[in-house]
Amino acid sequence: MLFSGRVAAAATAVLATTSAQTYSSCNPLQSTSCPADTALGMAIHVDFTQGAVNSFASSGNPTYGSDGVTFTVAASGQAPQLMSLFYIMFGRVEITLKAATGAGIVSSLVLQSDTLDEIDLEWLGADPTEVQSNYFGKGDVTTYNRGQFHKTDNNQEKFIKYVIDWTSERIVFTVDGTVVRTLTEAEADTNQY
Repeated sequence: MLFSGRVAAAATAVLATTSAQTYSSCNPLQSTSCPADTALGMAIHVDFTQGAVNSFASSGNPTYGSDGVTFTVAASGQAPQLMSLFYIMFGRVEITLKAATGAGIVSSLVLQSDTLDEIDLEWLGADPTEVQSNYFGKGDVTTYNRGQFHKTDNNQEKFIKYVIDWTSERIVFTVDGTVVRTLTEAEADTNQY
């Protein structure tokens, strides 16, 4: 499966989650009555320069234009975002993104399940030279030692293509055509893959 899009981020671009980064409306590890999730089940290409698409819900009033979708953080505590209306179980996610500037602003691409398994990329607004790759399993955030930082070429001034390629055996993170991290199931922390 392929998902791709162009984003001018000023806060967060999020896949398969709701308004909080580690939130699940129904965690199947805690309830047997969770509804089935809608699977993508095919490849899609999203071009946000053409406007909003019906496979994403938004919060925080994003705008659409020649740079794609733009998010604005006007006050402390705001976290505008897009949430996919589908789930993937393995696949390739591509995004062309210009990260937001500003101390305290985090642009992110998050793949998250209802059980709070998470694969993500994060860009800190105070540092235009790095992106962080990360993963969590079952919402376990007792330690934050799973992240790695990767150099980028001024990610706040130009659009850069990022890829998360996820299979049952490994996750590959790519920045601007260069593989920056490969995480195998065997290398992941216990119960974290």
